[in-house]
Amino acid sequence: MDANRTSQVSDDSLAVETLNLTRRYGDLVAVSSLNMQVHRGDLFGFIGSNGAGKTTTLRILSTFLIPSEGAARVLGHDLKREADKVRHNIGYMPDFFGVYKDMEVTEYLDFFGACYKIPFKKRETIVRDILELVGLSEKRGALIGALSRGMQQRLGLARVLVHDPQLLLLDEPASGLDPRARVEVMAILQELQKMGKTIIISSHILSELQNLCNRVAIIEKGKLIYCGSVSGVTEQTGVDPVVWVEVNSETGIAVAALRQLPEVTEAEETESRIRVVMQAADTDISCIPEALVRANVKLVGLRRESVDLEDVYLQVTRGETQ
Repeated sequence: MDANRTSQVSDDSLAVETLNLTRRYGDLVAVSSLNMQVHRGDLFGFIGSNGAGKTTTLRILSTFLIPSEGAARVLGHDLKREADKVRHNIGYMPDFFGVYKDMEVTEYLDFFGACYKIPFKKRETIVRDILELVGLSEKRGALIGALSRGMQQRLGLARVLVHDPQLLLLDEPASGLDPRARVEVMAILQELQKMGKTIIISSHILSELQNLCNRVAIIEKGKLIYCGSVSGVTEQTGVDPVVWVEVNSETGIAVAALRQLPEVTEAEETESRIRVVMQAADTDISCIPEALVRANVKLVGLRRESVDLEDVYLQVTRGETQ
């Protein structure tokens, strides 16, 4: 490993950095040379289809799996050499987790607090505060088996917060929830980010991740396709930035004028509008009305096409699984 790579791994601003992280199951490569960075304080979306390698990656970062090759640092600790320190600073919530249905909510959380050797009196305060945070204060004496699916998910989130971890690894935390329950879980995650937690969340609900996360990674067949800001995902993944133009008449003249602009890659008439592809997502589109004025064409409407995370995902992936 060269000196430059080492300095990147030891960067204190990073909560997670992986270097050529690889996991094999026989001939199957579940995760292939993954190089990914998660900054401290990120609410980080991990996107991919079933079988893409998301769960395997999260299980490696939570120390449940040993990588076949490569390295990673989690909160400044080497994943292999300092696994115990990693475990004490993370909270891992798998996509399917077991609950003790015959236990009361407070008993369940108190049990896990005891596993982390938190003193009894302190556990009482912690359990009370966490239940308030996840909105389960009124269910503190309820049997877990009597809770709805959404409440059990919130309880699972409460469980990983008992020891106050700095990093949360959440594998499909909103899986199987109704729309209201999903919104409530996402609101809790936003509150946790405000409290300074770093959160990695895998999910198939891309519209929610777009509004929730500040950074995302897209993975397919174990290989990283993109890792960076949500705002930059369109440009860096090669999705065309499109502007829709409406004119009152002389569409042919308008198209010809727009094609002459150096900021425009393509302009074509589509039904009653003109589809204009700009060179870059941040290109100033004021050049469009200026060109139409020079061509004596009256502009009726101008709208930049909003490309959401789901559109980007569908364009940059092929839907292939391992």
